[in-house]
Amino acid sequence: MEDDLPTEYDVVVVGTGMTESIVAAAASRIGKRVLHLDSNEYYGGLWATFNFDGLQKWIEDLKSPKQNVADATSLLQADEKFLKASNQYSTVENIIEKWFISNDADLPVLSTKDTQTDGSGDTAANDGAEKSDEDKSEKKETVKQWSIDRIKKEYRKFNIDLAPKLLFARGELVELLISSNIARYAEFRAVSRVATYMDGKLTQVPCSRADVFANKTVSVFEKRMLMQLLTSCMEQGADSPEFNGFQDKTFLEYLDTKNLTPMVRHYVMQAIAMATDKTSTRDGVNRTKHFLNSLGRYGNTPFLWPMYGSGELPQCFCRLCAVFGGVYCLKRQLDGIVVGDGKCKAIITGKQRLALEHLVVGQGHLPPEIVSSSGEQQISRGIFITDRSIMQGEKENLTLLYYPPEETSQEAVTLIELGPSTNACPQGLFMIHVTCKRTKTAEEDLAYVTKKFLHAEEGSGETKDDSLESPKPQVLWSLYLNLPASDIKLSDSAPSNVHLCSGPDLDLDFDFAVNQAKAIFKAMYPDEDFLPRAPDPEEIVLEGEEAPGPQFEGDKPEEGEEKQDVEKTEKEE
Repeated sequence: MEDDLPTEYDVVVVGTGMTESIVAAAASRIGKRVLHLDSNEYYGGLWATFNFDGLQKWIEDLKSPKQNVADATSLLQADEKFLKASNQYSTVENIIEKWFISNDADLPVLSTKDTQTDGSGDTAANDGAEKSDEDKSEKKETVKQWSIDRIKKEYRKFNIDLAPKLLFARGELVELLISSNIARYAEFRAVSRVATYMDGKLTQVPCSRADVFANKTVSVFEKRMLMQLLTSCMEQGADSPEFNGFQDKTFLEYLDTKNLTPMVRHYVMQAIAMATDKTSTRDGVNRTKHFLNSLGRYGNTPFLWPMYGSGELPQCFCRLCAVFGGVYCLKRQLDGIVVGDGKCKAIITGKQRLALEHLVVGQGHLPPEIVSSSGEQQISRGIFITDRSIMQGEKENLTLLYYPPEETSQEAVTLIELGPSTNACPQGLFMIHVTCKRTKTAEEDLAYVTKKFLHAEEGSGETKDDSLESPKPQVLWSLYLNLPASDIKLSDSAPSNVHLCSGPDLDLDFDFAVNQAKAIFKAMYPDEDFLPRAPDPEEIVLEGEEAPGPQFEGDKPEEGEEKQDVEKTEKEE
């Protein structure tokens, strides 16, 4: 039997996705009574990160029917209406999981002890050295042999994202994490390499000024040309006279007027603006400016990756909400909402009626009666465990690749490659995430990119491709899935105090979620500050056991309090 909860709240938040968690933290931070529910036993919803075993359980749970909704008739008052919650707007479709390695759990393992024994003893020093080298080679080959059983046994070493995203170093989320002091709950790594596909091979894009002038494949004339164009976008912006006459034209048409060389145009379009032939000039300039504005803050690229996965970030905001008194209850589903007089008066959960002032609800819990559009921006996702990087280097890199469509029927694909240093996978493996807008199934939408950069066939071994300099990575395991649309709209008849939180969107970063959370908070509490800075533990000063609340260092005491403190000090002396 579910535990009874207090029956009145200022804000009830349903779902622990990114937007919901930010709003919950913001409301709790200003002293509102917040209840945060989720029917799942994990945080994040469709933004979650799982270890390998957790991902398998998640896939199985999708096949299970939803729990029956409790009968709410006895909990309704006169002129009230009960609207049943639905999960139809969070449906994950076309899940295809494949293995490309054997289920052999008895692969030979060379122990360190054997290597040391073989490399020493009564043999000649030269023979010992040769044997040691052979052992090292044999050990290196053994490490590469992965089986299904071995991956499952090391499931804790995987952190697999449903909706992986990067953070621009000067993007909305980074600024919010810093200003609110929530950044202390998270760790990040800088994306070390932005790659692009040009002239039949993958190359690293020079991002910073130093990288541009150190690059040997770009001529001095091209370097000056590139810097002039980037400076123009950075300093003037899309509304400057420089772009007059191009407001209704594409970014590519604007670049064509600059007489750029093919290489410079490629860098700007595909690596910096991450644009297609259809991208407007305004969007292209704004994307370029956003990219450049974030350069140099935390590394040579503009991007950060959250350690342990994107699913860690909603939990950071949940943690702050709980610190300031928010109540959390996982594995507790929303049965429906009680509507009357144009407002949501309460929710029904676990045979309880909980009164509220505002309901903040994720798209996976919406009653269909208050939805006007189910959205069109669905997402195709592919997740791959591979045996090597798509672009071999001297050190492990965290790589971003934007690949434009080859045909008009295709969509641009974003590829993020993670190595062991991000805690996404064990040593010797890489994790690759590919994402694009859905047109068919995920497997069909992403096929042209996976065939280009990955070897997804049974059996291991190096695979040569004339169009790539290094061997393609061998896929050991893959998962395709389609995530629901994020552009769902509420109907005009929806209660005025119900606030919709969208799921993961197609953008590379978290700006949409942050801006949506800010808009929801402003609609609820227009005169309050949005997520003011939270104090560090050492800044909280408690005065006596019955102190009404924490006092921050630097707060000016009242006259009476100051006098009492002086008297107390004098007595002690």
